[in-house]
Amino acid sequence: MSAVFERPSLRERLRPLVRGFDAPLALAALWLAALGLLVMYSAGFDHGTRFVDHGRNMLIALAVVLVVAQLPPQRLMALAVPLYALGLVLLVATALLGITKKGATRWLDLGVVIQPSEMMKIALPLMLAWWFQRREGQLRPVDFALAGLILAVPTLLVMKQPDLGTALLIASSGLYVIFFAWLSWRLVVPALVLAAAGIVAIVLAGPHICEPGVDWRVLHEYQKNRVCTLLDPTKDPLGKGFHIIQGMIAIGSGGLFGKGFMQGTQTHLEFIPERTTDFIFAALSEEFGLLGVLALLVGFTVLILRGLMIAALAPTLFARLLAGAVTLSFFTYAFVNMGMVSGILPVVGVPLPFVSYGGTAMVTLGLGLGILMSVARNRQLIQS
Repeated sequence: MSAVFERPSLRERLRPLVRGFDAPLALAALWLAALGLLVMYSAGFDHGTRFVDHGRNMLIALAVVLVVAQLPPQRLMALAVPLYALGLVLLVATALLGITKKGATRWLDLGVVIQPSEMMKIALPLMLAWWFQRREGQLRPVDFALAGLILAVPTLLVMKQPDLGTALLIASSGLYVIFFAWLSWRLVVPALVLAAAGIVAIVLAGPHICEPGVDWRVLHEYQKNRVCTLLDPTKDPLGKGFHIIQGMIAIGSGGLFGKGFMQGTQTHLEFIPERTTDFIFAALSEEFGLLGVLALLVGFTVLILRGLMIAALAPTLFARLLAGAVTLSFFTYAFVNMGMVSGILPVVGVPLPFVSYGGTAMVTLGLGLGILMSVARNRQLIQS
């Protein structure tokens, strides 16, 4: 009879939490998190409690992953409309009552200071996936037009803060859902051609459009400066071009094997701006070289390919759209961050997933990873 009352071991109690977890996805995320902790220890060594806080943020994100992964996609679908509505309310509240720093009103004090735009990176694809699931089998052009409206409202609210980088990430997460919902290539290709033509025109006309007094109308002055700095950072090497130049110097000086852990001169002599947040990729490249960058790219490649596989095998349209959008959002984060640090994209405030410092961003990434785990876990439980 005593065996009946034996307390289950810790392993047995934790087993239901991790049952059905996708091992390749989890290992890729843990690999990136380990690299993030390693680089953060060095980059944040003389930066207060950044390393400790980063570890705490990762533990919070892990808890979010474990909780969200237990929710079936049907429960996530039921949360789509409330989360989207809450996100819009918080964005409007930020515009009216938000905290302004460096000319941008992006934060809201609710006892704890939060950045509501981060929440919309998940709420928007949730809402659009819900919308297309409701319209499954009867999609019309007007449905895509309404989806565009759902996307445009939060994107414009974030652009008004102003926060172009986050607005682009929010818009891209929504566009991925619309694309996976079988938006016609006849609409996609012309948009891509126009975007490519615009980029080429800006590059060719760079010396003229960046002259003082030229008004770009749709962009703020600081956003114009970022584009012009990208075209020629040496025009203001100690001012607007400082970030890009120092980032490229750090990346180039790392060579094949890097300068070694805690040995990065650009990092520890504080030449790299925002070395624990937006420019942490430069610190990693300097200390661990090309091999360190390849290790990072392997982690992201496994994460993204596995996420796309989970999306392709998802049992419902909602789960497929949501998993695909979350996965490509990870790709967008990584591509934009490494591109801006390397000098091939304008400098915008985009963190490197699971590596950069930032509490709200880390929780958002945990939500995204938890959603992928939920979709993968639900499919495995259905099959079993």
